[in-house]
Amino acid sequence: MFRRQTEGSVVCVSCGHLVGVRDERCYNCGRWNPGLWGWAPVLRRLGQDLGFVQLVTLGCSGLFVATLIASGGGLQGGGGLLGILSPSSLSLFLFGASGSLPVFQANRWWTVLSAGWLHGGLLHILFNVLWIRQLGPAVAEFYGAGRMVIIYTVAGICGFTLSSFAGVQLTVGASASIFGLLGALVYYGRRTGSSIVHREALQYAVVLFFFGFIMTGVDNYAHAGGFVGGFLMSLWLDPLKPERVDHLLGALLCVAAVVVSIVASLIHGVMLG
Repeated sequence: MFRRQTEGSVVCVSCGHLVGVRDERCYNCGRWNPGLWGWAPVLRRLGQDLGFVQLVTLGCSGLFVATLIASGGGLQGGGGLLGILSPSSLSLFLFGASGSLPVFQANRWWTVLSAGWLHGGLLHILFNVLWIRQLGPAVAEFYGAGRMVIIYTVAGICGFTLSSFAGVQLTVGASASIFGLLGALVYYGRRTGSSIVHREALQYAVVLFFFGFIMTGVDNYAHAGGFVGGFLMSLWLDPLKPERVDHLLGALLCVAAVVVSIVASLIHGVMLG
């Protein structure tokens, strides 16, 4: 199932046309190494998003459980509905929460990468995972899996950077990246003339922004920064151009950077303790 194909034809990972497994370039879309050196069939079995949505789901869930365990008897229950079964602030700080306190006072600048994989409550992670599973495959279909991961990651960085400068002391959650995906869909609709995609994505963003203002404990700065970051990255990546191999390499670097940021947070937190 996961063996590399060394002969015959494969499907180009960008345009879906048949190409030779050894072809240097796709004759339809012009992509270099369209068969990804024989690994294209393996990657396509992971789905349109190359398994990233599943990785986010498992990663966020695992980290949520870990922060609950690390909280011990310090579990919180405040902050409204989103605060049900909430890890302690100290636990979230240890694993890589972002905000003005970690970034500027503790010099944990890398937490703008790690915070998007942490959550402050059971409903918080549930709602975010549902949105990721809805929006991730759609953005991967329009942009390609590699560019989707880049947009997702950069949007999170932009969201938490804005929150930190705005003075939000401690913030976590995937919603900054989720708004980045919405920004990517809005730009896709505008760039391609797809009024349906543009209208629906914009409506979702407006509704979620509205709920962010009427619910307690919501980081609206992260939402705004994530949306702008996702929109601008989409403009730079251009969905009308085929995805390239370097986009996939960039996606791998994004995932690696997140892992490093979480590990760095834990090591730094232990040293501070």
